[in-house]
Amino acid sequence: MSSSPSSPSSPVPDSPGSTSDGRRRIALPPFWAQILAGLVLGLVLGWVAREWSVDWLGRTLDEIGGTFVQLLRLAVGPLVFFAIAVSITNLRQVSNAARLAARTLLWFLITSLIAVAIGIAIGLITNPGSGSKLTPADGELPQSEGSWLDFLTGIIPSDPVTPFAELNVLQIVFIAAVVGIAALKLGDRATPLITFGETALELLQKALWWVIRLAPLGTLGLIGRSINNYGWDLLSDYATFTAGVYVGCLLVIFVVYPALLYRAGGLSPLRFFRGAWPALQLAFVSRSSVGTLPVTQKVTERLGVPKEYTSFAVPFGATTKMDGCAAIYPALAAIFVAEIFGVSLDVQDYLLIVFVSVIGSAATAGLTGATVMTTLTLSTLGLPLEGVGLLLAIDPILDMIRTAANVAGQAVVPVIVASQEGILDREKYNSATSFEISDLDDTAADAPPAPPAPREPAS
Repeated sequence: MSSSPSSPSSPVPDSPGSTSDGRRRIALPPFWAQILAGLVLGLVLGWVAREWSVDWLGRTLDEIGGTFVQLLRLAVGPLVFFAIAVSITNLRQVSNAARLAARTLLWFLITSLIAVAIGIAIGLITNPGSGSKLTPADGELPQSEGSWLDFLTGIIPSDPVTPFAELNVLQIVFIAAVVGIAALKLGDRATPLITFGETALELLQKALWWVIRLAPLGTLGLIGRSINNYGWDLLSDYATFTAGVYVGCLLVIFVVYPALLYRAGGLSPLRFFRGAWPALQLAFVSRSSVGTLPVTQKVTERLGVPKEYTSFAVPFGATTKMDGCAAIYPALAAIFVAEIFGVSLDVQDYLLIVFVSVIGSAATAGLTGATVMTTLTLSTLGLPLEGVGLLLAIDPILDMIRTAANVAGQAVVPVIVASQEGILDREKYNSATSFEISDLDDTAADAPPAPPAPREPAS
């Protein structure tokens, strides 16, 4: 991505009503306004469908929300494969690649530890399940469960087709990593394969842009479906738990990350949020880290992180870096379920929560929802898995802020690492601004450089 609007390889629209090639287009409200409109309209229509038992409206909302999620899931398998494989091959263009990868993993670990500690602290302070009218009888076994055996043995697929058919993201990551490393070992002989992978990734990201621009409509359907199915009365039983999850995620996003940016990176947090805002807002409504991946990568590049490093760190983080879904949420969920079922947790149990949150975060796989991670946590602690059923009703509302926290961390860590390694373009960082997602799609900013031309480190 270019560092300035004047770059010939990255033209921007001359005006809000025209594209980079001079074509006229219909001027739409800002993307955030479209999202807000979808949110408000979804709340109203969901309330109408439930209050007056308007079945056709309820079915319509369900179809709209379900179709949007299905479109995101359709792109997940191939997108994860090519993003991880290409990101590994791109490391050949980065000096000190091993050190960059190690430091990235270290910061993933540090931020996860901080996030899970915040989740446990909030749970101990608020006792989220103590004021609820819910009982163990309200719970039910989840349709899918996670266990350490499945987690460890399920990484290696039995064949190369099933992981894509069943959307097992961990197995897809494994296949992609093997292909990427093998391509690196082959050297120049793998150039045609690498070129094909880069082209396929560009194609998938372009197709995903079209889905992303449907996010306002998807928001309408998802929010409306939740209100129609569960109503407002449900919120009273989960009020403390819901508030705890939101407060925990907001603390991580707006307190922990800014402090790390300032202290560890010597950077202005305000500049970061101004540049990263498009990814955060899309993560909130899409509830998918992988679905937000192209935007996360764009904003990270605009914040001055070299493209070669961004193309490794962001896809890797989108499948493993889950401070919201895998740290804050399971910690609070475990305390909530333990209180509902009358189980006392001790220091050893809290240490197990920390261990599961840090090591098992890849189980969430960047998709909507965190059921597998929750079952993994509860089973490790010996808590009834029926407790997962207590959380499913409120999950869509919680998943929005969880995913926003995930994506914020996936952008923060590469920025900090790039700053510490001296490869961050601070001029780009300090001049980064928010942008319209539709503008990015219409520009040539995401076009790859011509093959004969050498790649710029921060292009």
